[in-house]
Amino acid sequence: MTESKSVASPFHGVFFDLDGTLADTAPDLVAATNLLLVARNLAPKPYELLRPHASAGARGLLNGAFGITPEHPDFVHLRDEFFLNYEKALLVHSKLFDGMDDLLKIMEEANLPWGIVTNKSERFTNPLTELMGLSERAVSTVSGDTTPHAKPHPEPILHAARIANIDPTKSIYVGDDIRDVLAGKAAGMLTVAAAYGYCGCKEPPELWGADYLIHHPLDLLKIIFPNRG
Repeated sequence: MTESKSVASPFHGVFFDLDGTLADTAPDLVAATNLLLVARNLAPKPYELLRPHASAGARGLLNGAFGITPEHPDFVHLRDEFFLNYEKALLVHSKLFDGMDDLLKIMEEANLPWGIVTNKSERFTNPLTELMGLSERAVSTVSGDTTPHAKPHPEPILHAARIANIDPTKSIYVGDDIRDVLAGKAAGMLTVAAAYGYCGCKEPPELWGADYLIHHPLDLLKIIFPNRG
């Protein structure tokens, strides 16, 4: 673990997207998707091909595997079957990204609260964060169906800040999709694009308009603690 130094942060809190930012959940999401293909006597897709679609959840993964959009007549059936597959195997290969636990521990030692804001539904977010030991560490966890809106709308992020009693304008939001940057900016937060994540949209993260770009979770330290040695 990186050595921690007691240095105050100018920020009041840090909020993270879950899939592709806080945790590497793509292995289990891709496995649930490939089960759909195998059940239809189709060849599973390579992990590397489906990984970038993981940030967009079922919509993105079904598009990557079957080339369909939510308007397709088979979409709802496939989505529901995907949900069942995923629900049965939420935490087989998923884990925090390398360096993320060290980052969280350093923040916790500095009494800098952190939370989770994801478009994943509570049906999956709550058991997954519980199994990963994150739910009791995060000051707030907001899913895509916790509020009437999902990212890129700012309400989920603002709701997470309200739960934690943290000023959003003195906070950071970190995510691996342009939706995260748009939502964070609309909420008044400093935004950080996680280039180590899935980054599945067409534009590269350098073009998302984030305030900062990081290539490893521990790169966030110099942003959170600008006066840290």
